[in-house]
Amino acid sequence: MSMAKIALITGASAGIGHAAAELLLKSGYTVYSGARRVEKMRDLEPLGAKVLSLDVTVEASLKSAAETIIKNEGRLDILVNNAGFGAHGAVEDVPIQEARRQFEVNLFGLARLTQLVLPHMRAAGGGTIINISSIAGKISMPAGGWYHASKYALEAYSDALRLEVAQFGIKVVLIEPGPIRTEWDNTALVNLKKYSGSGVYAPLVRRLTEKFRAGYRKGAPGPEVVAEVILKALGSARPAARYPVPFKASIVIFLKWLLPDRVLDWVIRRVLGV
Repeated sequence: MSMAKIALITGASAGIGHAAAELLLKSGYTVYSGARRVEKMRDLEPLGAKVLSLDVTVEASLKSAAETIIKNEGRLDILVNNAGFGAHGAVEDVPIQEARRQFEVNLFGLARLTQLVLPHMRAAGGGTIINISSIAGKISMPAGGWYHASKYALEAYSDALRLEVAQFGIKVVLIEPGPIRTEWDNTALVNLKKYSGSGVYAPLVRRLTEKFRAGYRKGAPGPEVVAEVILKALGSARPAARYPVPFKASIVIFLKWLLPDRVLDWVIRRVLGV
């Protein structure tokens, strides 16, 4: 069996998950990369990645991934729960079925996979679970309510989990990215237009889309900066409970803490023109 740390990364076909897989591989970790789009992970194989077809909303897929790793390696040291998407649109417009799917991917699939690996981590005497949250789990914007709700829920879930499993030597870490350049943006904009591009919220959607394309993420770093924070957390004997990244994310979280709701609402509406 490998002496290198064994990691499973979900949503590794693009963005943060792909960057994290690449960095961990280059840093000597044994990495299992999981995603639905297997072909998007083939470039990781020359680096040593073991690619898995993984859909976090399908029980059989989750079980197969966990069982494959335990069978091959005998243990799993690190789980990076990264898979996620944004069901953007006004909360009135987004179908409840789609809202449920938002939670299935961003919370329940993550939680089920965590349930499957925890007994193995406990038997090994430790492990690390890294949940990729967002500053969207700290502050809400219009036309993103369901996504925000899923990330707020992930924050609460992770805090409870951290307290429960510390006694077994298992660490739970939240990573809270702010604006990062990934293809996640395109998915969010497509969903925004799909659900609220017409009707009473259409003017809001147009303004949000214009703001976004005018440079909301101008100068935003790529997913590599998040991967570096993941590696930093894994290298720490006592990692922090949460890591906002980049520095701008820390400022936003501080403003949320500092400003009364009424003032913060005014600032957001002023900035977004709503």
